[in-house]
Amino acid sequence: MNATTDTLRLPSRDSAGDHDMPALRRSGARPLAWLRRHGRVALAVVLLLVLMFPFLWLVQIAFRPAEGAFDDSLLFTPTLEAFRALLQGNFARSFANSLLVSSLSTVLSLAIGVPAAYALTRWHFRARGRVALWILITRMAPPIAFTIPFFLAYRWIGLLDTVWGLALVYLTFNLAVVIWLMQGFFEAVPAALEEAAWIDGCGVWSAFWRVTLPLAAPGVAATAVLCFIFSWNDFFYALILTRTHAVTAPVAIVNFLQYEGWEWTKIAAGGTLVMLPVVAFTLLVRKYLVRGLTAGGVKD
Repeated sequence: MNATTDTLRLPSRDSAGDHDMPALRRSGARPLAWLRRHGRVALAVVLLLVLMFPFLWLVQIAFRPAEGAFDDSLLFTPTLEAFRALLQGNFARSFANSLLVSSLSTVLSLAIGVPAAYALTRWHFRARGRVALWILITRMAPPIAFTIPFFLAYRWIGLLDTVWGLALVYLTFNLAVVIWLMQGFFEAVPAALEEAAWIDGCGVWSAFWRVTLPLAAPGVAATAVLCFIFSWNDFFYALILTRTHAVTAPVAIVNFLQYEGWEWTKIAAGGTLVMLPVVAFTLLVRKYLVRGLTAGGVKD
């Protein structure tokens, strides 16, 4: 009887390498995936710090003592001395003027510009393109080109150094922004939805208020934020067309640049307070703002 013996075969070096290769690839891919995922986060944080550095530096100066505004040390005892000095002076009134003027200008711009943009979008007439171009031309000229006419006209009709007069000036350049932005949002709303509302018994403006405008709400929010920021940050018109009663916050901050010296802590505190309403308003409508600013970014 022939006995057969089983031979023990050891895996070759090549076969062992082929067997372990997927594991090696997975182990090598994990650090790369981790680096790719966390590297993006780190890069975003670095970019955010770079962008926020001027604002953070401004805020920390606002909380420093007046005699140590530009000390090299980052460790200091925070103080509200600059903010108290602002509130005890005329800055509070200028801050309220800025809020009132910016709010009035934004509301007026939306009240006039949104229906105008809807009319230019839905109503087809021969001079529609020309009208839209004429509206855009009002934003092409520099502000100084309109300053003297506004100054002379306001002095004659009594609107110089008034809140309403400044709000009307801001209306002139915010209106073009509203009309051109809202045209894109209204074009994104299908006209078939309005036609269905007409069949259900709605009129033209009833369908606009009940159907089209709610669908374009993100665009309205984004446009409102831009109008508010443009009005809030204006310095040139407010400097020329105001004297004492309607002075806005950006102009009031310049008053701390005196011949005797520049009050840096008050300037920084004023700049910090000026940023707060814009940040609060943006956070209030952030959901609609993101949708409005990204609308139309991806097309089918």
